[in-house]
Amino acid sequence: MRHSDEYLEVRHSRARGTSRLYQQTWLPDTAVRAVVLLVHGLGEHSSRYTHVARHLTDCGFAVYALDHYGHGKSDGHAGFVERFSVYLDGVAALLQKIRDERAELPVFLLGHSMGGLIGTAFLIDHQDAFRAAVLSGPAIESDQAPPPIVMAIVRLLSALLPTVPLIQLDASGVSRDKNVVTNYINDPLVHHGKLSARLLAEMSAAMQNTLARAGDIELPIIVMHGEDDRLTSPAGSDALIEAIGSADKTLKTYPGLYHEIFNEPEQDAVLADMSRWLETHL
Repeated sequence: MRHSDEYLEVRHSRARGTSRLYQQTWLPDTAVRAVVLLVHGLGEHSSRYTHVARHLTDCGFAVYALDHYGHGKSDGHAGFVERFSVYLDGVAALLQKIRDERAELPVFLLGHSMGGLIGTAFLIDHQDAFRAAVLSGPAIESDQAPPPIVMAIVRLLSALLPTVPLIQLDASGVSRDKNVVTNYINDPLVHHGKLSARLLAEMSAAMQNTLARAGDIELPIIVMHGEDDRLTSPAGSDALIEAIGSADKTLKTYPGLYHEIFNEPEQDAVLADMSRWLETHL
């Protein structure tokens, strides 16, 4: 597996200014058969997917990923985003890089957690750029989301005090593997603080809008979710797969698995399920 990295200059479409986003690429040692655009989750960063990239490159896929605004090695304020569209701007820049370098190859989207939400929202207006999509534990609903009356207060705070910190993710819900949780907690590139009112409000609105428009998605898609996920609700994946307009759609659930299905003790089987599905859509 070969690796390279750089920074992308991204101009925001609905927010102020530009950002430098850290981007990395993993290439197989053999000929590249297709490209996977990987979109990571909330609070983490793309380097946590090196083992996923290794599995995919062994199958002949090139993997392109970036650290979202406010995440990992990228510009921005951790736990905050001015507009959810900032994340979509990053994916658009990454897709353009793929088109510039691998225009002749089919492209698949792989999004985990908030990356699943970002990816789904991006697909609604850009699905023609992709052959198919894989969503892992997409953040369509969250068991950690505040109740509606509290969300009304969050939206008010988002307008008046957008950077005020409100809630923190429960690291123990990441995986049943204690080593994964320990590494997550000790990772200096993971955001361990609270999430801002603006980020929570923007994510909540994106969840509702994305689910409402999911019927426009018609490309092949598989949604994979751990049944014991406490961070994003499996019910959200049920609702998403029901709403998606594609004739080729699959919901694959894993009994007993937590949120990061690619970091569970059963990860080899999960990764194999994913790559087999990608193979059938090459």
